[in-house]
Amino acid sequence: MQRRQFVGSGLALAATWPLRGFTSVLKGVGDVPARSLAGGETVLPGSAIETLAASLRGEVLLAGSQDYDRTRRVWNASFDKKPALIARCTGASDVQLAVAFAREHQLLTAVRAGGHSYSGKSSCDGGLMIDLQPMQGVRVDPETRRAYLESGSLLGQLDHECAAFRLATTAGTVSHTGAAGLTLGGGLGRLGRRFGLACDNAASFDIMTADGQFLRANDKENPDLYWGLRGGGGNFGVVTSIEYRLHDMDPVILGGNIVWPLAQARDVLRYYRDIAVDAPDVVNLAPVLYSEPDGPVIEIEVCWSGDRAQGEAWLKKLRAFGKPTRDDIAPMPYVAIQSSGDELLGPGRYYYMKSGMLTQLKDDGIDLIIDSFKRMPNWYLLFFDHCGGAYRHMAPAATAFPNRDMLFTLGAHSIWPNKDDIEENTAKMRANWHELAPLTKGFYTNYVDSDVTMAGYRDNYGANFERLVALKAKYDPKNLFRLNANVPPKIG
Repeated sequence: MQRRQFVGSGLALAATWPLRGFTSVLKGVGDVPARSLAGGETVLPGSAIETLAASLRGEVLLAGSQDYDRTRRVWNASFDKKPALIARCTGASDVQLAVAFAREHQLLTAVRAGGHSYSGKSSCDGGLMIDLQPMQGVRVDPETRRAYLESGSLLGQLDHECAAFRLATTAGTVSHTGAAGLTLGGGLGRLGRRFGLACDNAASFDIMTADGQFLRANDKENPDLYWGLRGGGGNFGVVTSIEYRLHDMDPVILGGNIVWPLAQARDVLRYYRDIAVDAPDVVNLAPVLYSEPDGPVIEIEVCWSGDRAQGEAWLKKLRAFGKPTRDDIAPMPYVAIQSSGDELLGPGRYYYMKSGMLTQLKDDGIDLIIDSFKRMPNWYLLFFDHCGGAYRHMAPAATAFPNRDMLFTLGAHSIWPNKDDIEENTAKMRANWHELAPLTKGFYTNYVDSDVTMAGYRDNYGANFERLVALKAKYDPKNLFRLNANVPPKIG
C-alpha cells in the first residue's frame, strides 16, 4: 500500500508499510551527498540507505521527507543544520544499526536526545543525526526507589512519574530538557544541594559504543565506563537508558521568587553570598539579573524541599531583606517550579551563553558582575546556580565531573526572538564575558558554548582529563562521537 511520496536529493522516494512488521521501507533512493568524519565530502549509496531503512523499526528521513524539517530542528534556533539523513530510533536495536551505518560509512554523526545543546551539537550539516526522541518512557519502582528511563525522555516526564510516589532525584531546571544529555554532563538542578548531581544519582547506564557493543555500565559492570559517563558527556557512545536512584521527598515544596530593584542588587548579592554558602542543603537559592518592563531587577528564586515550617522560619530574614517589590513564595508542587522556566526558555528562540564556576564571590566581583549587567541590553541576563551542599560529597576523582569545589556557577545568557543583529550582539557578549571570566574557574559541560578550545576542556577537567582521554581511546578510538564536549582519543 502506498503510504506517502517523498522527494529528496531530486529523486522521488516511496515509503510503504510492509505486512511483516513496522519497518518503513524506502524505494528508489538515489545516491546522497554527505559529510565524512574527516570533514570532506562523501556519497552515500541509495541502496545502503534503503537497507538501513528496511532494517530499522523507526524511520529514516531524508531532505524532502514529510517530517524531515520538523525533526532536524533543535531547541536553539541559532543552529539550522541539515543532516544528510536522520535515523529515528525506537530502541537499542535501531541505535545499534544506526551506529553501524555511521561507522561503516565514516559519517559525521550527531546524537539528539532532548536537543538542548547551547552549541548546536545535537545536529550536523551533511552527516547522520541519530534521533532518540521516539525512545521515551519512565518507569518508577517505589519499592527499590529506582527510576528506569529511556534516553529520549525529558526531565518533566521523570519528575512527573517520581512525584506520584513521593520520590525525586536531581533533574535540571527546565522540564523539556533531555534527561540523558543533562545527566551525562553532570546535571545541576534545584535538588542538587540535597541529593547531588544527576550523574551522582545514576546507578546504571545502557550504552551502544562505537564498535556496536551494547554494554551496561555501573559500579560492577564496566566501572571505568561508568566513571566516564558521569560527567564526561556524550563521548563514549549512545546511551539508550539510565537507571536512577530516587529519594523520599514531599512533592509539595516551598517555592517562588523575591524581586528587588536593581538599585539594591549590590546589597542583595552580598547578603545572598553570606547566607548561601552555609545554607541548609534542602534549599536552592538562584539569583538572576534581568530586565522587566518597568526596569532592571534582581530576583532570587527559592526552592525549599524540606520541612515547610522550618523553611518558612529560615527564609524570614531573606524575605525581609531590603525593600523587595514582589514576593510570591508559597507552597507549590515541585513539578510546577520545575516547569516555571519552560516558556522563557522555549524551543525556537536564539540562545547564546557564556559560563564558569565560582569558588568564591568577593565584594569586588559582585560589583563587576552588576556593572557588567548594566552595560548590556534588555535581551541579556546574568544568573547564578547555587552549588555546594551535596555536590561536594563526592571527591573530584570519584566521577568524571571535576568541579566539586564550586560554590556557584555564573552564566551570561542571551535570548533573541530572531536573527536581527545577532552577530553584533554575540560579539558584545563575548567582550563582556572577557571581563567576567577571571572570576571563574572551568565550566559546566551542559552550558558549554561553541567557543571553548581543547585547552579549555583540559583546564576544566583538570586531573581527570588524561583518564578521559584514555577512556575515549578505549571505547571510541576514531572519535565517531565528536559532536559533544569532545575529549579526543589521543593528544597531539
